[in-house]
Amino acid sequence: MSAAIPPVEAAIDVGPMGPSGTRLAVRRFLRNKLAVIGLAVIVAFILFCFVGPFVYHTDQTHTLLGAANQAPSGKHILGTDAVGHDELGRLMYGGRISLAVGLAAGTLATLIGTLWGAIAGYAGGWVDAVMMRVVDAGIAIPALFILLVISAIATPDALGLVVILGFVSWLVPSRLIRAETLTLKSRDYVLTLRAIGGGHSRAIARHILPNSISTIVVAATFQVADAILLIAYVSYLGLGVQAPATDWGGMLTAGLDAAYSGRFWLILPPGLAVIVIVCAFNAFGDGLRDSFEVRGR
Repeated sequence: MSAAIPPVEAAIDVGPMGPSGTRLAVRRFLRNKLAVIGLAVIVAFILFCFVGPFVYHTDQTHTLLGAANQAPSGKHILGTDAVGHDELGRLMYGGRISLAVGLAAGTLATLIGTLWGAIAGYAGGWVDAVMMRVVDAGIAIPALFILLVISAIATPDALGLVVILGFVSWLVPSRLIRAETLTLKSRDYVLTLRAIGGGHSRAIARHILPNSISTIVVAATFQVADAILLIAYVSYLGLGVQAPATDWGGMLTAGLDAAYSGRFWLILPPGLAVIVIVCAFNAFGDGLRDSFEVRGR
């Protein structure tokens, strides 16, 4: 009896990021101390913002004028703001919105950009030309300008910020994924799939996107960092989430006048939080990019 012939597609090369490639990428990432520190900082901020309020209980809803404008002390570690809210607790609650909106908006932008770039790169020809001219036109208009115009027309809530940020930030990921797709669609395993009758959607879903995962993940980390900065910009101008909710940009606005009178504890913590978390995401993204770089492996 002759040996069973394995399915044709099972024998097709699945690309560079197999199990051994993934293990090698992880080892390369762990050797990058700056990237590991960035990941540790991200995890620490997530725990601080989402677990911290359960440990450090504060009232961030009601006005407490009797405790307003207090300097840092044992009772209020980072002091209180003009309406009596504990600044450390507010930093936690504000970070929830900044991180949640940033992560959700970065993910949405990456998903939209991934689909757009994969379709444009795989289709090629006039389809690619038209789709990428749309991207070029969008990049020519600053995302912050679009965000400010929309926010001025209708002040969004957290969900609205996610949707708006996602739909103004997908352009850069689309160009990255298109470039990756142009390379991958000429690989032997994609050509073989097409030769045996595989459809376009199958080629994209089974081979193009899975082998672009490293580029997608790296793009997502940078999109999250950009989204957090955009949230801070918009909230600083008073167009972000409305009180009693807040984010780090809104805290910067609320503490700006107080900082001029010496109450620096109202502006330093949120400002440093934005700087540190954005640097952490950038370091993490750089580490992932270096780890997944095929030529480097």
